[in-house]
Amino acid sequence: MLGMTERARSFGAMAEAYERFRPGYPDELFALVAGYAGRPLRTALEIGAGTGKATRLFAAHGVAVTATDPDAAMLAELRRNVPAGVRVEQGAFEELGLGEREFGLVYAAASLHWTEAAGRWERVAAMLEPGGVFACFGGPIVLADPEVAEAVRVARAPFLASDDVPSPDGTPAEQAMQWPGTELERSAWFEDVQQHVIERRLEVGAEEYVGHLSTVSAYLMLPVEQRREVFARIAGVLPERVEVDGEITVHLARRRDLA
Repeated sequence: MLGMTERARSFGAMAEAYERFRPGYPDELFALVAGYAGRPLRTALEIGAGTGKATRLFAAHGVAVTATDPDAAMLAELRRNVPAGVRVEQGAFEELGLGEREFGLVYAAASLHWTEAAGRWERVAAMLEPGGVFACFGGPIVLADPEVAEAVRVARAPFLASDDVPSPDGTPAEQAMQWPGTELERSAWFEDVQQHVIERRLEVGAEEYVGHLSTVSAYLMLPVEQRREVFARIAGVLPERVEVDGEITVHLARRRDLA
């Protein structure tokens, strides 16, 4: 299995493709987070902001976002795409100073699984003001047509058995509560854990779909020649346009008052 640290550090080389081919986030997501918070969201810390897909959503709704990411190339792309008022800091979540600032919201968009498990929730809680909210959201882009999906699996098989990111705590896919909700429910630092799903179906060109795969960590870890070959094989079995399911799974929790 590929190391999680290696996979986490693999995105910078594809920052432009990440910005071009990864979908953004809908206003429905902001409404869900804001409704859960039950009070105005004024400040937020973003973990693993990447090129700023989620940053733009929250900043557009008046939230003062501090966007953090360990990769300089990703942040360079982010700076080209987010409003001037967004504060940008380079660093992994584990490198950020604790207790220096408190935010009304801490959130992670398809990035929390790259953080270290040890001390994760204590660290998140330390960044939140009393009653502050944590949000985590994301999900894979999956081919909607089972026959096309099977053709792609066969084309990929000589190179990768799977391109999924495994559940960090081993939660099986059929379990109702998924990670990180499972960890949040066990944490002494959080309460009122909720899980929601925002349905989303998109139609994209075959080239755009392969472009999306070029930003997925499992492919980025392949040697360059193998990467080119697997993408050529996948492109060869795709119709001109494909439908994909891109549902967004959202986990929400509130910092518990331990005083």
